Amino acid sequence: MHVIDLPNGGSLSELILGGHEYLPDGRSRAFNEDMARAVTPGVVFPGFGGPGRLAVLRRALDAGVRAFDVTIDSEKEALGRNLRQLGARDATVQTRPEGMLYGYDPANRKLVTPGLLRAEVRRIIDMMQVPRIDILNIGILRDALDADADYLSRLADILGGLKQEGLIAHAAADSFSGARCYLAMIACGAFDSININFNLADDHALDEVIPAARARGMRVVAREIYLKGELFRIARDLGLPAAGAARAAYKWVLSLTGIDACILGAQDEAQLQASLDALASRRLDSDDLNTLDRLFAAPALRTLRETNRARFIL
Repeated sequence: MHVIDLPNGGSLSELILGGHEYLPDGRSRAFNEDMARAVTPGVVFPGFGGPGRLAVLRRALDAGVRAFDVTIDSEKEALGRNLRQLGARDATVQTRPEGMLYGYDPANRKLVTPGLLRAEVRRIIDMMQVPRIDILNIGILRDALDADADYLSRLADILGGLKQEGLIAHAAADSFSGARCYLAMIACGAFDSININFNLADDHALDEVIPAARARGMRVVAREIYLKGELFRIARDLGLPAAGAARAAYKWVLSLTGIDACILGAQDEAQLQASLDALASRRLDSDDLNTLDRLFAAPALRTLRETNRARFIL
């Protein structure tokens, strides 16, 4: 397992284990049980971080995974508890403030309201029982920039203060608003890495965004490798095994220049092991190439790719 250094200290493993836990049908827990409660600060669903999840984490740590990404409070609390149970003291944890990112808060005003982000960071630290947040994920939409020309400079000052206080070590730029928003976040100098959708239908960041991040010395973390499950629906319609499609899609991402690490979920130890095996044998073989040819030729993937590109370059 390769280790990737972060700017100004710290590191990531090239496989970052996502914090989602899953329902029997494969959908993510909490989000698909009660979305409103799932994203409410302080709400922790029962059953997170149980024996099955603990086994996945133990297997990941044994394999050299040292980086973890969690979103909602149910995942945050479970990861903090599980890492203590496993005695993992060298883990790098990426997480986000609740109710402040993306479309959860109009124009992302809470992030730049004096004192609110600091209070949220302290709340997360207390809940996870960690000394600091290693990587604070900051996801904004373009309406934040359109509503306030000084938005990013204000946000940069706040993030700089959190770093000086030792409450966070790094900040990650994140968005679902496309290239313009990413490029502005990269240019402001407040961020150490970017998290970005990158998969068979989303490689448009290779044009400008990833080169801009690399030029700044930022790390690039790919997410949504499996298109939120859409990859498996396309594979099924083509008569392709889900495991083969997942392996080929992951190895394809790993083969491209500019990607430092990937966030991947795992429902159980078998799914995690499949990702670890793909990472170990990352060279695309003939089966992978045949699978990729069939996937790229699928009308559903071509349509999704065109739609995503139009959205990203806005």
